[in-house]
This record gives sequence, C-alpha cells and structure tokens, in this order.
Amino acid sequence: MEYLEFELPIKELEEQLQKCRVIGEESEVDVTETCKNIESKLKETQKDIYKNLTPWQRVQLSRHPNRPYTLDYIKAICGDTFLELHGDRSFKDDKAMIGGLGKIGDQSFMFIGQQKGYNTKTRQYRNFGMANPEGYRKALRLMKSAEKFGIPVVTLLDTPGAYPGLEAEERGQGEAIARNILEMTRLKVPVITIVIGEGASGGALGIGVGDVVLMLENTWYSVISPESCSSILWRSWEYKEQAAEALKLTASDMKKLKLVDEIIKEPLGGAHRDREKTFKTVSNTIVKVFEDLKNLSPDELVSQRMEKYSNMGVFKG
Repeated sequence: MEYLEFELPIKELEEQLQKCRVIGEESEVDVTETCKNIESKLKETQKDIYKNLTPWQRVQLSRHPNRPYTLDYIKAICGDTFLELHGDRSFKDDKAMIGGLGKIGDQSFMFIGQQKGYNTKTRQYRNFGMANPEGYRKALRLMKSAEKFGIPVVTLLDTPGAYPGLEAEERGQGEAIARNILEMTRLKVPVITIVIGEGASGGALGIGVGDVVLMLENTWYSVISPESCSSILWRSWEYKEQAAEALKLTASDMKKLKLVDEIIKEPLGGAHRDREKTFKTVSNTIVKVFEDLKNLSPDELVSQRMEKYSNMGVFKG
C-alpha cells in the first residue's frame, strides 16, 4: 500500500500494529492489550484525517496509484459478460478510451470510460488516460449503437483531460468533444455518468452528459486541474492548494452547486482501501438509478436532460 504525505501518521500506526502482532506471534509475550490500544488509536487517527480533508488532499486521493480504474470497475461489476468493442471506424482504436457491452444481473449496459495505466508501460499504452479525437468518436459510435438497440449507457470519468497534442488538434479534438456533448444531450436511452477519479475539463465532459451524474466521494470535477490553474494565475505550481480551494471542485462543492446529482460514499480512506465494497456500492447505485430512469419514454428522457443542463448556472437576482 502506498501512502500520501498526509497519511503518514496512519502509516506509522499501521507499522506499529504489524510489529506488535509479529512480536505476539514470535514470542510468548501477551500483546493483546497493546495491539488493542494501537488499533483504537489508528481508527481515531483515520477518522480525524479523512473527516477533515482539504480539496487538494481529495485531489491527491483521486490520483492515488492504488485507486481502481475504469476496467477494474467494469470487470468487477460485469465479470465475464463484458465484451470490449474497438475502433472509431475512421482512424484507429484509442487505448485511452475503452467501451463495450456488459451485464449487471440480466440487464445489459454500454460501458464507456477513460482508462489509465498502473505502471510506466501501461501508462504509455493508455496515454495516461488522455483520449484523442478517435477516442471520443469511438465513444459516440458505441453510444449510437446502444441507442439503436435500446441499451442504457454508463460512462465512467477518470482523465486529467483530453490529449492536447498537435496531432490531436489536427484531427479535430475540439470538434469531437463538442459533437459528443451535442449528441449526448439528445440520446434516446438513459445515460448514467459517474466520476470515479479525475474529471478534468472537456476531456471529461466529452462523455459526461448524463441524465444522472454521480461522483465518488474523493474525486474532483472541474474545468481545469489545480496545478494548471495555479500556473496560469500565479505562474507557478506552488499555489495548487489555493487553486483547489478556489475551484470548488470536490464532490460536496459540486453537489451544492447542483452540478451533480449524488455523491457515492467511499470506504474510510478512499476507494482503494476496500475495493470490493466500492465496486458493490457503484454496482448497486447504477441499478438503483436505472430503475428510476427505465420507465421514462425517449422524449421524456431528452426533455428532462435538456432542462437539467439548461438550468445549470442560472442566477436569480
């Protein structure tokens, strides 16, 4: 398990607990009481730290190297029923954007999401979760297929942003994202969107227009990352913590601003601390939300979705 800087007091106590247990196993000394004391101190410290997280600390948790990625969720939720589909039918298959059909129980869903890598080789292979235009065109192709067959769409957002390279711009990055936003607003099937990690800029919005938008507790969703915001405003990355505070990018901020509909609780310490529990919660949430949406007609879905996005940012003086 890797620890972030603010988690070091937890690391210390966990190491103490481990040593205490080893002493108990290897000698005849009764360490039950000592272990209990360390355990209760550990629980208190965890509650203390995770209850008072700053926006920047939540950003760090959303990027935790042990945090589950899109494919982890899909494989845990759908098991062997997941069938990945490839290519945008015009340029190539983008490895940063994955999608395909999978089942939860007897209900089929079209899953689409950005995929990051978990070591240097896979990070390069997945382009660090930054999709090119062909990734967004692949996502749109899959959404249109889902619409054709009346299959609900689930999108999982986890990207530091769309790929900003020259070749991406040449192939129409902005147009691909804008096209997706337009087409998603009028998709005739339920669209459920979940932010599972980083939700940065148009890269996230390109697959983020949903009937119901959910965020896991320790994720962020914003027009820009704290580091980029800091480098624009202060010409330095040093003010990223202030930027994170000012951007109002945490799940609770987004809920307060009515930009997302619901926050999905994470296990204490983040999704990576108890993956199974997180997968189960996300799976149950998808089923629950779909139950609410499945009886709406295509016209009702589209008009409700349009209204939802039209009401965002409305200011009454």
